Amino acid sequence: MKAVDKRRRLRRMLTGTETILLPAVYDAVSARIAEIAGFEAALLSGSVAAASLHGFPDLVLVTMTEVAQLAKRIADCTTLSLQVDCDNGFGNALNVMRCVREFEAAGAASITLEDTDLPLSYGSKGPSTVSVDEMCGKLEAAVEARKDSGIVIVGRTDTFRFYGINEAIERVRAYQETGVDAIFVPGLQKREDLEKIRKHISLPAISSGLPEPEGDKSGLEILKEIGFCMTVLAKYPFMIVVKTLYDSLAHLKENGEPGLFEEKMGSARMLEEIIRADQYANDHKRFMMSD
Repeated sequence: MKAVDKRRRLRRMLTGTETILLPAVYDAVSARIAEIAGFEAALLSGSVAAASLHGFPDLVLVTMTEVAQLAKRIADCTTLSLQVDCDNGFGNALNVMRCVREFEAAGAASITLEDTDLPLSYGSKGPSTVSVDEMCGKLEAAVEARKDSGIVIVGRTDTFRFYGINEAIERVRAYQETGVDAIFVPGLQKREDLEKIRKHISLPAISSGLPEPEGDKSGLEILKEIGFCMTVLAKYPFMIVVKTLYDSLAHLKENGEPGLFEEKMGSARMLEEIIRADQYANDHKRFMMSD
Protein backbone atom coordinates (compact mmCIF):
# COMPACT_ATOMS: atom_id res chain seq x y z
CA MET A 1 0.00 0.00 0.00
CA LYS A 2 1.34 3.43 -0.93
CA ALA A 3 1.91 6.07 1.75
CA VAL A 4 -0.79 8.30 0.27
CA ASP A 5 -3.33 5.49 0.67
CA LYS A 6 -2.29 4.85 4.27
CA ARG A 7 -2.83 8.54 4.99
CA ARG A 8 -6.26 8.55 3.37
CA ARG A 9 -7.25 5.54 5.45
CA LEU A 10 -6.13 7.22 8.67
CA ARG A 11 -8.14 10.31 7.80
CA ARG A 12 -11.20 8.12 7.31
CA MET A 13 -10.59 6.61 10.74
CA LEU A 14 -10.37 10.06 12.33
CA THR A 15 -13.69 11.12 10.86
CA GLY A 16 -15.49 7.78 11.25
CA THR A 17 -18.11 6.73 13.77
CA GLU A 18 -15.95 4.24 15.68
CA THR A 19 -13.30 4.86 18.34
CA ILE A 20 -10.05 3.32 17.12
CA LEU A 21 -7.58 1.58 19.45
CA LEU A 22 -4.02 2.43 18.44
CA PRO A 23 -1.48 -0.08 19.80
CA ALA A 24 2.21 0.67 20.06
CA VAL A 25 4.67 -0.97 17.67
CA TYR A 26 8.40 -0.57 18.00
CA ASP A 27 10.08 -2.60 15.25
CA ALA A 28 9.31 -4.52 12.07
CA VAL A 29 8.28 -7.71 13.89
CA SER A 30 5.84 -6.01 16.27
CA ALA A 31 4.38 -4.06 13.34
CA ARG A 32 3.91 -7.19 11.26
CA ILE A 33 2.18 -8.92 14.19
CA ALA A 34 -0.15 -5.93 14.63
CA GLU A 35 -1.01 -6.10 10.96
CA ILE A 36 -1.65 -9.86 11.06
CA ALA A 37 -3.81 -9.38 14.17
CA GLY A 38 -6.06 -7.13 12.13
CA PHE A 39 -5.00 -3.60 13.10
CA GLU A 40 -4.96 -1.05 10.31
CA ALA A 41 -3.13 1.66 12.23
CA ALA A 42 -0.53 1.77 14.98
CA LEU A 43 1.60 4.16 17.00
CA LEU A 44 5.37 4.48 17.15
CA SER A 45 5.77 5.94 20.64
CA GLY A 46 8.76 8.14 21.42
CA SER A 47 9.39 6.53 24.79
CA VAL A 48 9.16 3.02 23.34
CA ALA A 49 11.43 3.96 20.44
CA ALA A 50 14.03 5.25 22.89
CA ALA A 51 13.84 2.09 24.97
CA SER A 52 13.90 -0.35 22.07
CA LEU A 53 16.61 1.39 20.04
CA HIS A 54 19.08 2.21 22.79
CA GLY A 55 17.69 1.19 26.17
CA PHE A 56 17.26 4.92 26.92
CA PRO A 57 14.68 6.56 29.19
CA ASP A 58 12.22 8.99 27.63
CA LEU A 59 14.50 12.05 27.72
CA VAL A 60 14.77 12.91 24.00
CA LEU A 61 18.14 11.16 23.73
CA VAL A 62 17.35 9.59 20.36
CA THR A 63 17.73 11.70 17.24
CA MET A 64 15.16 12.56 14.61
CA THR A 65 17.13 10.55 12.06
CA GLU A 66 17.09 7.43 14.23
CA VAL A 67 13.34 7.59 14.78
CA ALA A 68 12.68 8.36 11.11
CA GLN A 69 14.74 5.33 10.07
CA LEU A 70 12.76 3.16 12.46
CA ALA A 71 9.48 4.56 11.12
CA LYS A 72 10.62 3.82 7.57
CA ARG A 73 11.39 0.19 8.43
CA ILE A 74 7.91 -0.22 9.89
CA ALA A 75 6.21 1.58 7.01
CA ASP A 76 8.13 -0.45 4.43
CA CYS A 77 7.17 -3.86 5.80
CA THR A 78 3.48 -3.31 6.61
CA THR A 79 0.32 -1.69 5.32
CA LEU A 80 -0.26 -0.06 8.72
CA SER A 81 -1.14 3.61 8.84
CA LEU A 82 1.67 4.64 11.19
CA GLN A 83 1.31 7.53 13.60
CA VAL A 84 4.70 8.68 14.90
CA ASP A 85 5.20 10.41 18.23
CA CYS A 86 7.68 13.14 17.31
CA ASP A 87 7.88 14.63 20.81
CA ASN A 88 8.50 18.38 20.43
CA GLY A 89 9.47 18.10 16.77
CA PHE A 90 13.14 17.76 17.77
CA GLY A 91 13.61 21.49 18.32
CA ASN A 92 12.12 24.80 17.30
CA ALA A 93 9.75 25.62 14.44
CA LEU A 94 12.49 25.25 11.85
CA ASN A 95 13.40 21.83 13.22
CA VAL A 96 9.71 20.95 13.08
CA MET A 97 9.59 21.76 9.37
CA ARG A 98 12.45 19.38 8.67
CA CYS A 99 10.85 16.81 10.98
CA VAL A 100 7.64 16.82 8.93
CA ARG A 101 9.54 16.35 5.67
CA GLU A 102 11.67 13.53 7.06
CA PHE A 103 8.75 11.54 8.44
CA GLU A 104 6.67 12.20 5.36
CA ALA A 105 9.51 10.75 3.27
CA ALA A 106 9.73 7.80 5.69
CA GLY A 107 6.14 6.86 4.92
CA ALA A 108 4.44 7.94 8.15
CA ALA A 109 0.70 8.52 7.91
CA SER A 110 0.68 10.97 10.82
CA ILE A 111 2.98 12.76 13.23
CA THR A 112 2.18 14.09 16.69
CA LEU A 113 3.81 17.26 18.02
CA GLU A 114 3.61 18.16 21.71
CA ASP A 115 4.05 21.33 23.74
CA THR A 116 6.36 19.86 26.39
CA ASP A 117 9.56 21.89 26.76
CA LEU A 118 12.19 19.33 25.76
CA PRO A 119 14.88 18.38 26.51
CA LEU A 120 14.95 19.34 30.18
CA SER A 121 17.10 22.42 30.76
CA TYR A 122 19.78 22.88 33.42
CA GLY A 123 18.27 23.22 36.88
CA SER A 124 14.87 21.99 35.76
CA LYS A 125 12.94 20.09 38.42
CA GLY A 126 10.65 18.43 35.90
CA PRO A 127 8.77 18.82 32.63
CA SER A 128 7.05 22.06 31.71
CA THR A 129 5.51 23.42 28.52
CA VAL A 130 6.46 26.05 25.97
CA SER A 131 4.28 29.13 25.55
CA VAL A 132 1.07 29.03 23.56
CA ASP A 133 2.57 31.37 20.96
CA GLU A 134 5.67 29.22 20.47
CA MET A 135 3.64 26.05 20.10
CA CYS A 136 1.20 27.63 17.68
CA GLY A 137 4.15 28.75 15.57
CA LYS A 138 5.52 25.22 15.54
CA LEU A 139 2.19 23.73 14.51
CA GLU A 140 1.71 26.32 11.77
CA ALA A 141 5.22 25.54 10.51
CA ALA A 142 4.40 21.82 10.50
CA VAL A 143 1.27 22.34 8.43
CA GLU A 144 3.12 24.51 5.91
CA ALA A 145 6.05 22.08 5.62
CA ARG A 146 3.91 19.25 4.24
CA LYS A 147 4.55 18.25 0.65
CA ASP A 148 1.67 15.77 0.79
CA SER A 149 -1.31 17.50 2.35
CA GLY A 150 -2.63 14.05 3.24
CA ILE A 151 -0.16 13.45 6.07
CA VAL A 152 -2.02 14.02 9.33
CA ILE A 153 -0.56 16.60 11.74
CA VAL A 154 -1.73 16.13 15.33
CA GLY A 155 -1.34 18.89 17.90
CA ARG A 156 -0.81 17.52 21.39
CA THR A 157 -0.98 19.31 24.72
CA ASP A 158 0.39 17.80 27.91
CA THR A 159 -0.80 20.68 30.05
CA PHE A 160 -3.58 18.67 31.70
CA ARG A 161 -0.93 16.62 33.51
CA PHE A 162 1.00 19.69 34.63
CA TYR A 163 -1.55 22.45 35.13
CA GLY A 164 -5.05 20.97 34.95
CA ILE A 165 -8.13 21.09 32.77
CA ASN A 166 -8.49 24.86 32.31
CA GLU A 167 -5.01 25.28 30.86
CA ALA A 168 -5.56 22.27 28.61
CA ILE A 169 -8.77 23.85 27.27
CA GLU A 170 -6.95 27.10 26.52
CA ARG A 171 -4.29 25.19 24.59
CA VAL A 172 -6.83 23.11 22.67
CA ARG A 173 -8.66 26.24 21.55
CA ALA A 174 -5.45 27.82 20.30
CA TYR A 175 -3.93 24.79 18.62
CA GLN A 176 -6.97 23.88 16.57
CA GLU A 177 -6.74 27.27 14.86
CA THR A 178 -3.29 26.51 13.43
CA GLY A 179 -4.44 24.21 10.63
CA VAL A 180 -3.64 20.88 12.31
CA ASP A 181 -5.87 17.90 11.55
CA ALA A 182 -6.53 16.54 15.05
CA ILE A 183 -6.02 17.31 18.74
CA PHE A 184 -4.49 14.89 21.25
CA VAL A 185 -4.87 15.39 25.01
CA PRO A 186 -3.18 12.59 26.99
CA GLY A 187 -3.76 11.81 30.65
CA LEU A 188 -7.55 12.13 30.73
CA GLN A 189 -9.14 9.19 32.57
CA LYS A 190 -12.26 10.52 34.29
CA ARG A 191 -15.47 10.88 32.28
CA GLU A 192 -15.94 14.40 33.66
CA ASP A 193 -12.57 15.55 32.30
CA LEU A 194 -13.03 13.76 28.98
CA GLU A 195 -16.44 15.36 28.45
CA LYS A 196 -15.27 18.80 29.48
CA ILE A 197 -12.28 18.85 27.12
CA ARG A 198 -14.23 17.30 24.25
CA LYS A 199 -16.71 20.17 24.24
CA HIS A 200 -13.90 22.53 23.24
CA ILE A 201 -12.41 20.40 20.43
CA SER A 202 -13.84 21.06 16.99
CA LEU A 203 -11.41 18.69 15.27
CA PRO A 204 -11.05 14.89 15.59
CA ALA A 205 -10.13 14.22 19.22
CA ILE A 206 -7.57 11.67 20.43
CA SER A 207 -7.08 10.43 24.00
CA SER A 208 -4.68 8.05 25.71
CA GLY A 209 -5.52 4.85 27.54
CA LEU A 210 -9.01 3.81 28.52
CA PRO A 211 -11.30 5.14 31.26
CA GLU A 212 -12.67 2.76 33.86
CA PRO A 213 -15.66 0.72 32.64
CA GLU A 214 -19.10 1.78 33.83
CA GLY A 215 -21.23 -1.30 34.50
CA ASP A 216 -21.45 -3.22 31.24
CA LYS A 217 -20.02 -0.29 29.29
CA SER A 218 -16.34 -0.69 28.34
CA GLY A 219 -13.79 2.11 28.38
CA LEU A 220 -13.78 2.12 24.58
CA GLU A 221 -17.56 2.47 24.49
CA ILE A 222 -17.34 5.40 26.89
CA LEU A 223 -14.84 7.17 24.65
CA LYS A 224 -17.10 6.60 21.64
CA GLU A 225 -20.08 7.97 23.54
CA ILE A 226 -18.16 11.12 24.49
CA GLY A 227 -16.87 11.60 20.94
CA PHE A 228 -13.19 10.61 20.88
CA CYS A 229 -12.28 9.06 17.54
CA MET A 230 -9.07 7.38 18.70
CA THR A 231 -7.13 6.40 21.80
CA VAL A 232 -3.47 5.44 21.93
CA LEU A 233 -2.04 2.67 24.07
CA ALA A 234 1.48 4.04 24.07
CA LYS A 235 3.19 1.16 25.90
CA TYR A 236 0.92 -1.73 24.96
CA PRO A 237 2.03 -4.39 24.09
CA PHE A 238 5.65 -3.28 24.65
CA MET A 239 5.51 -3.68 28.44
CA ILE A 240 4.04 -7.17 28.06
CA VAL A 241 7.00 -8.09 25.86
CA VAL A 242 9.42 -6.62 28.42
CA LYS A 243 7.86 -8.62 31.26
CA THR A 244 7.83 -11.85 29.24
CA LEU A 245 11.46 -11.45 28.22
CA TYR A 246 12.49 -10.61 31.77
CA ASP A 247 10.69 -13.57 33.34
CA SER A 248 11.70 -16.12 30.70
CA LEU A 249 15.39 -15.16 30.74
CA ALA A 250 15.49 -15.00 34.55
CA HIS A 251 13.93 -18.48 34.66
CA LEU A 252 16.42 -19.82 32.11
CA LYS A 253 19.38 -18.42 34.04
CA GLU A 254 18.15 -19.77 37.37
CA ASN A 255 16.99 -23.19 36.20
CA GLY A 256 19.11 -23.94 33.15
CA GLU A 257 16.09 -24.90 31.04
CA PRO A 258 13.04 -23.12 29.55
CA GLY A 259 10.47 -25.01 31.61
CA LEU A 260 6.89 -23.84 31.15
CA PHE A 261 8.08 -20.93 29.02
CA GLU A 262 8.84 -23.37 26.21
CA GLU A 263 5.09 -23.90 25.84
CA LYS A 264 4.67 -20.16 25.22
CA MET A 265 7.12 -20.08 22.33
CA GLY A 266 5.72 -19.25 18.93
CA SER A 267 5.86 -21.92 16.28
CA ALA A 268 8.20 -21.87 13.33
CA ARG A 269 5.18 -21.40 11.10
CA MET A 270 4.08 -18.34 13.07
CA LEU A 271 7.49 -16.74 12.59
CA GLU A 272 7.46 -17.61 8.90
CA GLU A 273 4.17 -15.77 8.51
CA ILE A 274 5.50 -12.74 10.36
CA ILE A 275 8.67 -12.49 8.27
CA ARG A 276 6.83 -13.31 5.01
CA ALA A 277 8.92 -16.40 4.30
CA ASP A 278 6.50 -17.71 1.67
CA GLN A 279 6.61 -14.44 -0.24
CA TYR A 280 10.39 -14.47 -0.36
CA ALA A 281 10.47 -18.16 -1.30
CA ASN A 282 8.10 -17.41 -4.17
CA ASP A 283 10.24 -14.47 -5.32
CA HIS A 284 13.31 -16.69 -5.17
CA LYS A 285 11.60 -19.23 -7.39
CA ARG A 286 10.37 -16.61 -9.86
CA PHE A 287 13.53 -14.56 -10.24
CA MET A 288 16.43 -16.81 -9.25
CA MET A 289 15.52 -20.19 -10.73
CA SER A 290 15.56 -21.19 -14.39
CA ASP A 291 12.60 -23.08 -15.87
